[in-house]
Amino acid sequence: MTVLLGIAALLIVLWALHGFVKANPKGLAIGMRAAGGVAALAAAAFLAIRGQIQLAVPLGAAGLGLLGWLPWSALGLGPRTQKRTGQTSRVHSSFLEMTLDHDTGAMSGRVLAGRYQGVTLDALDLPSLLGLLKEIDEESRMLLAAYLDRRHPRWREHADGGAAAGKRHAARSSHMTEEEAYQILGVAPGASADEVSRAHRLLMKKLHPDQGGSTYLAARVNEAKDLLLRRHR
Repeated sequence: MTVLLGIAALLIVLWALHGFVKANPKGLAIGMRAAGGVAALAAAAFLAIRGQIQLAVPLGAAGLGLLGWLPWSALGLGPRTQKRTGQTSRVHSSFLEMTLDHDTGAMSGRVLAGRYQGVTLDALDLPSLLGLLKEIDEESRMLLAAYLDRRHPRWREHADGGAAAGKRHAARSSHMTEEEAYQILGVAPGASADEVSRAHRLLMKKLHPDQGGSTYLAARVNEAKDLLLRRHR
């Protein structure tokens, strides 16, 4: 009877957790998952004391999973399982929109204005991309240079001095907005300070100049982090 009551209590907790996840995934879900994990561990300890090890072990494992203390935790709690797949960063300039895949580091882009408006960068060959460099503003050149560094690492050998100007530092044409900062870091609006810092660390591993990344994009990622973290002070 005691075992059935324990299992029923756990099911009730998990059912409540499911409802709260739908209601507010940022706050209530974490608290309820933690409560469910603690309740499961307590029930497992009680069963173990009574000698019912066969039931205590899986219940304890479920509790550890809810708390995120196991690498295979299905609910993704805890620092070991908080990395999400499929995240992207988006950076805009007057002429370009660039997207960076967090998982692979692959970069893609689209032209927003000019004769190639609406065309993806992947659809343009190297001569066309070098021609585009001459037609866009300095900030957009910095962004396109970051893309070229990944797609054509030796592109500067084929560019004249004006087209290669993307190597220089570009002054920002306007202050970054919070919306831009969220897009650059690839986090949802209202993300916590921990989420912002974690996204920043992961991106810097891929973009830091010391790792062969882009000075310009690394600067934008740092700017986005600083802007969003100021909200939490």
